[in-house]
Amino acid sequence: MSQAVELTQELIARASVTPEDGGCQALIGTRLARAGFAVESLPFGPVQNLWARRGRDRPLFCFAGHTDVVPAGPREAWHSDPFQPVVREGLLYGRGAADMKSGLAAMVCAAEAFVAACPAHRGSIAFLLTSDEEGPSVDGTRRVMEHLQARGERIDWCLVGEPSSEASLGDALKVGRRGSLSGRLTVEGVQGHIAYPHLADNPVHAFAPALLELTTRRWDEGTEHFQPTSFQVSNLTAGTGAPNVIPGELTARFNLRYCPTQTLPALKASVEEVLRRHGVRYRLEWFLSGEPFYTPRGELTAAVCKAVAAVRGTPPRLSTDGGTSDGRFIAPTGAQVVELGVVNASIHKLDECVRIADIDTLQSMYVSVLRELLA
Repeated sequence: MSQAVELTQELIARASVTPEDGGCQALIGTRLARAGFAVESLPFGPVQNLWARRGRDRPLFCFAGHTDVVPAGPREAWHSDPFQPVVREGLLYGRGAADMKSGLAAMVCAAEAFVAACPAHRGSIAFLLTSDEEGPSVDGTRRVMEHLQARGERIDWCLVGEPSSEASLGDALKVGRRGSLSGRLTVEGVQGHIAYPHLADNPVHAFAPALLELTTRRWDEGTEHFQPTSFQVSNLTAGTGAPNVIPGELTARFNLRYCPTQTLPALKASVEEVLRRHGVRYRLEWFLSGEPFYTPRGELTAAVCKAVAAVRGTPPRLSTDGGTSDGRFIAPTGAQVVELGVVNASIHKLDECVRIADIDTLQSMYVSVLRELLA
C-alpha cells in the first residue's frame, strides 16, 4: 500500500467533525516540517488552521484544503464505522475519504516527492489548511488570508484539493464558482381559527404568489463560463401542528447561487421588490457566503490541464458548477485558483468512499503540476 493511501487512512481515523481537526493538522505538519517547510499553527476561535511554507521567493504555489468533515450520521446506517477506514473491492471507505482527506494525502505526498527530487526548486510551496470549511467558514481560510495579507505574503497559484471530478478522476477542473447569497425570511400574519379566516391573516397564502414568482423567475442567462443564477428554497415552516389553526407566522430559508452578471444590491432589491409588490409583510436577513470568482486560462490552468491530459489522454472539462469552496477567499487577492480532486459522487453521503488507485494517480498529477511550475 502506498504512502498516500496509508496517510489517507490515518486521516480518516482522526474523527474531525467540523470545526474539530482531530489532530490531522499536527500529523500533516510533522511530515511537512521533515520536508523543510516552516510550519505555523494559526488558531482563530474554535478553528485550527495551518500555514506551512518552503522557500521565501515568488512565485508562491499553494495547496489548499480542509481537515474537517461533515457529521457521519447514524453509525448503524453505515456498512462500517465511518471513522475506521476499511478497504472493500478497491474502494477506501470512511467519512472524509473523498471530501477531502484523500486529496490532503495526495498533496502532502506530492510535495514530499517533489522536494526530494528537486530540493532547489524555484519559488515557494505552501499549504493552507483549515478545520472550518464544512462549517460557518468564518475563522478558517478567510481569517488566514487576512493574516497573510497583513504581513505581506501573497499567493500566486493555488490548487484546492476539493473533489472536483465527476465520473472519473480528472474529467472536470473547477476554475471558478458562483456566488452564494442566502436569506432568512419571516412572513408576518395573524393567527386565528381556521373556520374564521376573516379574523386572521394567513402568511402562507400571502407568501404563495411571491414564492411562485421567485422560483419561476429567469434571473439571467448565465455567461460563457457560469450557469444562470438560481433561486432555491431550503426550509419552509408554518403552523402549530394543529389542523384547525391558521398560522401567525411563516419562516423560510432560501439561497441564490448567482453568476458574475449579478450584483448583491440588485439581487437583494429584486427579491424585496417581489415581496412588497405582492403585499407580503416580512422581515428579512441576508447572509453572504461568498462572491463569484473565475480564473481565466493562465499558467496554473495550463499546468493542471497538462498534468491531467498526460494521465487521461484528454484535458479536463473546465467548470464552475457546484457549491462554494474556500477558493472564494483566495481568488480575490489576485491568486489564480483551480480545484482538482477525486470523484465527488459519494461526498457527504453514507458510505463515503474513494477509489484507492485514484489517490496515487492524483498524487502523480500534483507532482506533475509542481514540476511544470517550479522545477
